[in-house]
Amino acid sequence: MNDTAPPSGAKPKIRVVRRAAAVPVAAAPATQAPAQAGERVSKLLAARGLCSRREADAYIERGLVFVNGERVTQLGTRCAPDARIELAKEANAEQERQATILLHKPVGYVSGQAEDGYQPAVVLIGPDTQMAGDPRRFQPRCLKGLAPAGRLDIDSTGLLVLTQDGRVARQLIGEDSDVEKEYLVRVEGRLDERGLKLLNHGLSLDGKALRPAKVSWQNDDQLRFILKEGKKRQIRRMCELVGLRVTGLKRVRIGKVKLGDLPLGEWRFLRPDEKF
Repeated sequence: MNDTAPPSGAKPKIRVVRRAAAVPVAAAPATQAPAQAGERVSKLLAARGLCSRREADAYIERGLVFVNGERVTQLGTRCAPDARIELAKEANAEQERQATILLHKPVGYVSGQAEDGYQPAVVLIGPDTQMAGDPRRFQPRCLKGLAPAGRLDIDSTGLLVLTQDGRVARQLIGEDSDVEKEYLVRVEGRLDERGLKLLNHGLSLDGKALRPAKVSWQNDDQLRFILKEGKKRQIRRMCELVGLRVTGLKRVRIGKVKLGDLPLGEWRFLRPDEKF
């Protein structure tokens, strides 16, 4: 007989084991990948004047961009604003082959796309209209992607820049461009001292104040304008606001590059030693 058995008729004791209540575990917060710091490599390339944003994206996709010595191939890659960014030799060679052309535009041609039956100025670019003595010779590939870097009205003459180079376009017509453009403007009408001061600073067009200009008399009927912006028909509209009518307008300089002795209707390549 088992000595530990309960006496006859007695109820067996039941041992109750209590389990500790489960403590709910808080779910770990979802983690997000930290946003990549810095600036886009393509934006920095353009800001440093190495190429245009579009060219930068193409070079990145082709593996022709290096950041701090490391090749970058992913669009949207970011880096520190002061990172060392370089283009591969192949990309640099392509940049050097891009053409920038100076044209002495005649009256009757529009700067950009054809409009109202008028031809674009680019139709004047060819072997027969190249300035005599220009050391670099015309090649048909010079016309691919050639576009005006700025406007010159249909009834104006003078220096017009056409380029394949995104760096040049950004320098001349980018939002932060600070390049001067100089014009000789023949006018009719009377201009007093107050009007001359307004031409220099104080006028608005399309509801926006114009940037300060440099306007002075060149001779009895001709003014010299130096601007750092280029709104549509800006000089003609400025003159109208002070009671003048423009009878002739010629652009003679863009930045450090002058029209010089380039004949009307002819063109030449921007020389390696010329910078805007």
